[in-house]
Amino acid sequence: MQKETMIAENMKKVQDNITQACHKAGRDSEEVTLIAVSKTKPIAMLQEAYRAGARDFGENKVQELMDKILMMPEDVRWHLIGHLQRNKVKYIVGKVFLIHSVDSLRLAEEISREAVKKQVEVNILVEVNIAMEESKFGIGESEAMELVENISKLPGIRIKGLMTIAPFVEDPEQNRGYFHKMKQLAVDIMRKNVDNVSMDILSMGMTGDYMVAVEEGATYVRVGTGIFGERDYSL
Repeated sequence: MQKETMIAENMKKVQDNITQACHKAGRDSEEVTLIAVSKTKPIAMLQEAYRAGARDFGENKVQELMDKILMMPEDVRWHLIGHLQRNKVKYIVGKVFLIHSVDSLRLAEEISREAVKKQVEVNILVEVNIAMEESKFGIGESEAMELVENISKLPGIRIKGLMTIAPFVEDPEQNRGYFHKMKQLAVDIMRKNVDNVSMDILSMGMTGDYMVAVEEGATYVRVGTGIFGERDYSL
C-alpha cells in the first residue's frame, strides 16, 4: 500500500504546486491540465494514479500506448508525447485524445490520410524546438507559422496549439525565457486567425520546471517522475 499512497500524495503535491503557480501568475488553476507521463511504468501504477484522479496519461511509444489502452478504463484521455514515425500513425488515429509531437508536414499528411480513412478528426499540437537543441525533435520557432498554415489546410486534422520540450536544467528559471517565447509564438499565430487553428493548448513543462511553465502560460504540463517516482531502468 505504500506505493499507492506515494502516487496519490505526489499527485496532490503536483496539483497544489500548479495551483500555487497559477495564483502567482493570476491564472485560474482550472486552465491547467496535468498529464501523468506513464511511459515505462507498469499498469498497476497507472491504475493507482487513475484512482487518485488522473484521467490524462502521456506515453512516448506507440506500442506501449496501444497495450495500455486495452488495460485502462475507457474514460482515460491518451496523449502521444513522443516522436511519432509515419508508419505508426495508423495505429493511433482515432485512439488518442491528442498527438503532441507533430513536427513536419509529411507526418501531418499521413495523420490526415488516416483521419479521412477512419472518418475522424484528429487533434494535434505542433512541436517546436524552442531552444534549438540538436538532440530534440521539433521545428524551429521561425518555421512554426508556415508549418501551421500548411497543416491547417489538411482534412481531418485540428491544430489545437503548440508543444515544446525545454532543455534539462538544474534551475527551472533557466527555462523561463523559452516558455515565454512559446507563449508569445502562440499569441502571434493566433493573431493570424488561420482557419482550423486554435492556440488553446500550450503543452510545456515537466517534473523539473512545470511551475515556471505554468507561470508563463502552460495549459498542459507533462509530469512523470514527480508523480511516479524515479524510473527503474533495471526492469
